[in-house]
Amino acid sequence: MNGSTWLDAAAPLFASAFVLWGAPVTWLEIAAFVLAVAMVVCNIRVNILGWPLAIASSLLYFLLFWKSRLYGDASLQLFFVAVAGWGWWQWLRGTDDSGRPLRVRTLGARGRWLALAALALAWPATGLFLRRFTDTDVPWWDAFPTAASVLGQWLLGRKYVENWPVWIAVNSVAVALFAYKGLWLTVLLYALFVAMSFVGWRAWRLLRTSSTEAA
Repeated sequence: MNGSTWLDAAAPLFASAFVLWGAPVTWLEIAAFVLAVAMVVCNIRVNILGWPLAIASSLLYFLLFWKSRLYGDASLQLFFVAVAGWGWWQWLRGTDDSGRPLRVRTLGARGRWLALAALALAWPATGLFLRRFTDTDVPWWDAFPTAASVLGQWLLGRKYVENWPVWIAVNSVAVALFAYKGLWLTVLLYALFVAMSFVGWRAWRLLRTSSTEAA
């Protein structure tokens, strides 16, 4: 099934619910918005229900972004679906290096430098791929949240506090990107994500401090 067939099958979801700042907001975007907010609330609370919500919202955003020619972000949603299954398993059965069940923790200085190095390589590589093989008009801006979100998802799945500053960067760039595409409800969502990421960062740091003191 090609991209056009997917969009044709999902056509009823793209019916306009209302107009926001001159651009139509679809029922699909509304549903994705609600599921995504619920997902982040669960992530902040370290609630495992965030993972199935991530799968559902990612599938809806895949359709929305593909239709908007944001192929990097669209493909990223399929990655999110796969990694949400992995993250779900990690939070249920995953262990740290000492064999204990995963808990909120920090990455450490060496791990942070490695994470930055990985992003420094992945961003231009993704941008070059999108520029060469797709008709996107924003290859570099599409590439950054795509590459950085892969890093953020891995950090989240392994319960590293550092996932939250990564999401702050991803969501800040995404606000500008989606505004350029006229996806105004999604702009509001990602602006809300920026604020929620700061809340999550603080909550996980406090949780990390509490668990360290308890140990």
